[in-house]
Amino acid sequence: MNTLHIDTGLEMRGGQWQALYLLRGLAEYGHGVRLLAPAGSPLLQAAAAQHLDARPLRLGGLFAATRGMDLIHAHDARAHTLAVLTGKPAIVSRRVGFPVKRNLASRWKYSRAAHFIAVSQYVLHALVDAGVDPSRITVVYDGVPIHALTNAEERTQVMALDSDDPAKGKKIVEQAAGLAGIPVHFSQNLVRDFPEAALFVYITDLEGLGSAVLLAMANGVTVLASRVGGLPEIVEDGVNGLLTSNEPEAVAQALSRLVADKTLASRLAARARVRVEQEFSVERMLNETLRVYERILI
Repeated sequence: MNTLHIDTGLEMRGGQWQALYLLRGLAEYGHGVRLLAPAGSPLLQAAAAQHLDARPLRLGGLFAATRGMDLIHAHDARAHTLAVLTGKPAIVSRRVGFPVKRNLASRWKYSRAAHFIAVSQYVLHALVDAGVDPSRITVVYDGVPIHALTNAEERTQVMALDSDDPAKGKKIVEQAAGLAGIPVHFSQNLVRDFPEAALFVYITDLEGLGSAVLLAMANGVTVLASRVGGLPEIVEDGVNGLLTSNEPEAVAQALSRLVADKTLASRLAARARVRVEQEFSVERMLNETLRVYERILI
């Protein structure tokens, strides 16, 4: 099977990591893969460094890049538009939780995709609400690498995502940290920093799923996350993490509880790690995506 993957992101965020894991896994399984991504983008550079067929995305070369490909996998909204223009069967990953636009152009491109991969049940319902037939949607949860844990009991750092996106809640975390009197490290590289973290605070207005939270769980980091979007599908409140409303006072209270009760924090982190191993591995994501491809190509 030969698949062309298109991603238009300029940063290495959750969707780009998932695309990279998928590309590498497909190649290891013996499938042909090709990536089109913006020149200089972190995803393009990472894929090229892993000796994958990675080419700069240029409109003039789009149709030539589809030659010999069985299907196109679009990994974001702009890629969705490009994929359906090629005339090849198009699989579209939908990662965001906000409602689908209802204008004419949006209705056209959503009617043209062969199938949608929704990152959560929450996203599936958003697609159905937009008029997409449920038979054209499959939920495939993100997968994250699972490595051996190191020095988990020695960690003390409280970490949050360093993002300029106002929807990602940095200001709320700062206010909560001040109320609780607990220092928080804002990370720009979660993959690098998680092995040193004890607690991850993830506050957001809306979330399709939360691959950053899954990565924290895989790294044995206790999670405190917003009760929004697809996050409750991976974080079960009081079982493998804590969920909170987005008021600074509520976040501060939960943060203080986890810092003070190390037994609780350790129990939640251990259960979270087990759940990721069972349900959110890269291998599971890869195999479920392959089943979608096979269903479309039959």
